[in-house]
Amino acid sequence: MSITLTRRRLLLGGLGAAGLLAGGRLAGAYGAGPAPAQVPLPDRSQDAPASPVAIRRCESYEPQLMRKQLDAALGLIGGLGDLVRGKTVTIKLNLTGGSGKCCGLPAYQTYHSHPAVVAALCAALAGAGAKEICLIEGFYSRQGAEETLAASGWDVAAIKSAGNQRVTFENARNRGSHPAYARLKVPWGGFVYPAFDVNARYEKTDVCISLAKLKDHGCAGITGAVKNFFGMPPQALYGDDAPNEDSLKARIAQFHNGARRPPEGVPADKDLGLPQGQPAWKFRVPRITADCLGARPVDLSVVEAVETVTGGEGPWLKTVKPVAPKLLIVGRNPVCTDAVCAAVMGYDPQAAHMQYPFQGENHLRLLASVGVGTIDMKRIEVRGLTVDQARHPFASPPAAAAAACGRDYYRPFLA
Repeated sequence: MSITLTRRRLLLGGLGAAGLLAGGRLAGAYGAGPAPAQVPLPDRSQDAPASPVAIRRCESYEPQLMRKQLDAALGLIGGLGDLVRGKTVTIKLNLTGGSGKCCGLPAYQTYHSHPAVVAALCAALAGAGAKEICLIEGFYSRQGAEETLAASGWDVAAIKSAGNQRVTFENARNRGSHPAYARLKVPWGGFVYPAFDVNARYEKTDVCISLAKLKDHGCAGITGAVKNFFGMPPQALYGDDAPNEDSLKARIAQFHNGARRPPEGVPADKDLGLPQGQPAWKFRVPRITADCLGARPVDLSVVEAVETVTGGEGPWLKTVKPVAPKLLIVGRNPVCTDAVCAAVMGYDPQAAHMQYPFQGENHLRLLASVGVGTIDMKRIEVRGLTVDQARHPFASPPAAAAAACGRDYYRPFLA
């Protein structure tokens, strides 16, 4: 029996074939062992839609250059007009784990979304006729979103100006200004969660964009457009002290370890029946990542890697190092986009569960299996730079670093 994606048409159909994945380091299993029973769903990988992905070189964050290269990348996948004209647009930023420096550099140069990319995207959206543009993230801060960003070195006024004064901000760590949470259901029933209660802004929008920083990830293998949405569920309901509308706690106990259940009235997670001795995060993090994307379909993915880090997703992992791939990668289908991202990083997007660079299950394989998007590079048309031209090998964290998953390992960086 097939699965119908009920909330909206998730994806656009793709075209043609792309260059084969070449090169890249492959390695053995990350502590592979018996897995919990899979959710009994038909494998739809072969029928998962393909959608074009564009890659452009961008040498720096200089505003005019960034706008030029981002516009060019968006043009390669059909532009923004038909998608956003007259509509409300919500952009999920990628601002994980506080705003401390990494490798001696600001967070936005290393492991956070960069304000120059945000400004360029807001300008492009406003130019294409977007009615309203909301920047959203679950900040670990009791300040408003604008104040939090300004304290992190962002020029908030410049972003508003770039968006023709149509830009608003939302701190989604709780329900914010909304009278209630929105319940977003996972179309296939969920690998772990059947639905999430989230800040209502995620529902009260016409278009949803994932603006991600391309990075390695200590628990999930890679951060891209898909993993960015792991940050959607609010700390107030899923944090380690939930329920608490004033929470600044991470979601380690619930999401990584399954050691806490959601508050009464919030959709509960499933009992995965984890085998003895297997760390829960190896299964929970990738499956919850997939569920988050299913609950809130993404209409456009913009993945930035002008400057970023390899060896992990933030300064709490001692293996991280700064790198400068100087790339912008955009696509309409987040799974196809992240497949190309993985290939550019030198990885195999179709890697088996527990195989390099995925320390646990491969969340891209999970999403392909339920028909969200293909990760077969032979089916994805890559426009602009080829994967070979863009490839910048990353280095996934070693198993010792990945073992930090499941602990509140970035708590010191949230202050």
